[in-house]
Formats: sequence, structure tokens, C-alpha cells
Amino acid sequence: MRPDGALIHAAALGLGAAVLLALIVWATSVPRRDVSIVDSVWGLLVLLPALVVAALLPQTGVRAVAVLAMATAWALRLSVYIAWRRRGQPEDRRYQAIRQRNGPHFQWKSAYLVFGLQALLGWMVAAPLMAAVASPVPWRALDAAGLVLAVFGLLYEAVADAQMARFRADPHSRGAVMDRGLWRWSRHPNYFGECCLWWGLWLVAAAAGAWWTVYSPLLMTLLLLKVSGVPLLEKDLGRRRPGYAEYTRRTPAFVPWRWRP
Repeated sequence: MRPDGALIHAAALGLGAAVLLALIVWATSVPRRDVSIVDSVWGLLVLLPALVVAALLPQTGVRAVAVLAMATAWALRLSVYIAWRRRGQPEDRRYQAIRQRNGPHFQWKSAYLVFGLQALLGWMVAAPLMAAVASPVPWRALDAAGLVLAVFGLLYEAVADAQMARFRADPHSRGAVMDRGLWRWSRHPNYFGECCLWWGLWLVAAAAGAWWTVYSPLLMTLLLLKVSGVPLLEKDLGRRRPGYAEYTRRTPAFVPWRWRP
């Protein structure tokens, strides 16, 4: 399945909807001087283009229902979790560094440096969702395999986040390194689950003939492993947690594997 004129038009409107949402959230960030609220709507910036395509090119097959259900569950869980985790917190340190690097008038620059960029990235990541929802190709075995992998990824990520939330809520854990549960086998099990989810959703799109959307899981994997995920987080934790160097020595960064004593 190649993108035809109808899908391209619907996807373009989906991008417009994502940009509009990003700008609305940007406007609320200016008086608060906190652009890190964009993280709370990241999932919605990915979901919204798929919803627009589904509204304009309605499909009633199993694939469209399954993909939209998975994407909605992922987006709402992630948005609620991040908003809950950041309640009452100042601007994230990563965004504070961006603010300092971009000097005066960052409140205006952030409209495109942070929010516009997030909308564009979200739209690109949503490519498998949009293509799968718009496809008339019948359900295949590859759809089922992709859906199983996506469900596994969603559950794995949710369990990892819940374990970390309990760890942070324990006063005795202050200053310590989380190395229990899924975090014993990987330093970033939530990111591993996230990648599994997007590779699974891409398999569903591939079953619909949209193999070309492979750039979406590749982009997500690149962002998590090389750009905004693992590198920034590990640099920050390495400075703030004395035991983190030892944790990195004995625990794989991404793919869960045996713990080294």
C-alpha cells in the first residue's frame, strides 16, 4: 500500500491538528515558564493524526479498531503518567538547559524549537497508525503478531513505570539507584517496552502493505537510544547518583539480559 492522494491529504490535516494542539499547550507554557509540559501531551501529538485520518477515511475492519485502541491506550496512559509524575515540579532540567542555550526570548523560540518540533516528530511516528487505519487490506497473521508485540511492549512499559513510581515514593529510596524488578535486567525497561510497542504497530502497518512506514520505529528507537532518552538521562543520573556507575557496569542499558554481579 502506497500513500494515495486521500491518505496524503488526511495525513496533512492530521499534522495541522497536531501543530494546533502543540501551539495551544505552548501558550499555556509561556506564563508558567515551563516548556516541559510538552512531555505530558507527547502521546496525544502522536494519537491525534491517526484520529484525524480515521475520521476522514473511516475503516471498520479489525485492523483499524485494534490500532486505534492500542494507540489510544498508549497515549492516555503515557500522558496521565507523565502529568502525575511531574505535578508540582519545576521545569525539567533538560529543558532548562535548552532555555539557557537559546538565550533571550526563549518563550517565543520554544514555539518551534520545542512544541513545533514535537508535533512534527509525533506526526512522523504516527505514520504506521495512519497507514494501518486507512488500509482496506484484510486482516493477516502478521497483524496478530504485530499486535501481540505491541501489547507486550505496552504492558512491559507500564509495569516498569509503576515499579519506578513505587520506588520514588519510598522515602528510604532517596539518593539510591533503582535496581529491582524489571530494572534489575535493564537500565531502561520502559524504553525497551516503548520500542517493542512501535515495532509491533509497524508490523501491523506492514501487514496492510505500508512497509515504508518503517522510518517510524527507527526514528523512535534512535530518539530513545541516541538522542533524548538514554544519553541525557544517564548523563544526569551519573552526576546525581553515586551508585549509578556501578549499576551501569552490571546492568544492560536497553535489552533485558542477565544481571552481572
